[in-house]
Amino acid sequence: MIVGPIAHIDLGALRHNLAVCRAAAPSSRLWAVIKADAYGHGMGHCAAALEAADGFAVARVQEALGLRAIGIDKPLLVLEGAASEAELGAVLSLQVELTVHSSRQLDLIRTQLRANPPPRPQRIWLKLDTGMGRLGLQDAEAVALIERLRTRTSPLELAGIMTHLANADDPTHPMTAAQCEQARALAERFGLPLSIGNSAGILAHPAARSDWVRPGIMLYGGSPLLGQAAAALDLRPAMTLTSQLIAVRELPAGAAIGYGSTYRCPQPMRVGVVAIGYGDGYPRHAPTGTPVLIRGRRAALLGRVSMDMISVDLRQIPAATVGDPVTLWGQGLPVEEVAEQVGTINYELLCRIANRVRLVYDEQAPGGRL
Repeated sequence: MIVGPIAHIDLGALRHNLAVCRAAAPSSRLWAVIKADAYGHGMGHCAAALEAADGFAVARVQEALGLRAIGIDKPLLVLEGAASEAELGAVLSLQVELTVHSSRQLDLIRTQLRANPPPRPQRIWLKLDTGMGRLGLQDAEAVALIERLRTRTSPLELAGIMTHLANADDPTHPMTAAQCEQARALAERFGLPLSIGNSAGILAHPAARSDWVRPGIMLYGGSPLLGQAAAALDLRPAMTLTSQLIAVRELPAGAAIGYGSTYRCPQPMRVGVVAIGYGDGYPRHAPTGTPVLIRGRRAALLGRVSMDMISVDLRQIPAATVGDPVTLWGQGLPVEEVAEQVGTINYELLCRIANRVRLVYDEQAPGGRL
């Protein structure tokens, strides 16, 4: 047996979660968001499993290039758009749809297309800032760009308007309705398709179920809503992160564990050492008490997380022995629960999985990490 952490990826769970999304927004077309190596799940395999989506959305040009390189020919949307002439030169010939969130980006695209006219119009989405305060055009800027595009002959095709929700994870937050209303008003004014809904918007805000939606975390079985468990939303975890016990220690009362000696045994204790640490993407700041699963029972993290190892309390699992599998999150231990203990969100835990963690799929599919 090769010792070390494994992220087991359930491709059937991805397809199930996609179906949940379709059921929640049956009139919407769907960009499956597979940025950040499909939230740590392996972009190539996930793209294959999510073939039923209408297209894929990524954050950056490099991700789109990687997908095209492994033969993914579905529509692709680059959410950050292109930042430079070099990126545009690499991507324009691939018929990738680009987000435009500034007039500078539009000017870059126009310059490139004049120099290298495309065989088909380049599709662009104008991003409207309705309150996220990150990327996006103000209403007046968006109107001016739309009018520019409509009054000139251009190798550009305006695919639609998009915006991003700032507080959709809170179903009661009033800002979400205002953001949806602002974006919809502009799209309707010019008769353009609209893309609003992220995972939380799709599940909790009917106004966000727009012409195109962009589910991310829900596809991987993570809850996008505050205080709501993924299972209650009929979402199945796609990743189960496991490792093994590599040592079982009998430590006396008062013995210190880990760097900084932050934990001392209150009594004689059986303590297990698990082959996982922050070098694998497990969060270094996980506190004592963070749960893991061993033999179907919960055990608590003890002391500080090391680069390659953690220590766990085996007092309630007397039969635990070297070689036993340990679940860090996934089946039987929701990633949201671990994230809450750690003081972060499920997105971060899934995305931070390191390259030395093996991804093992329940089905064969092309690609993997890109």
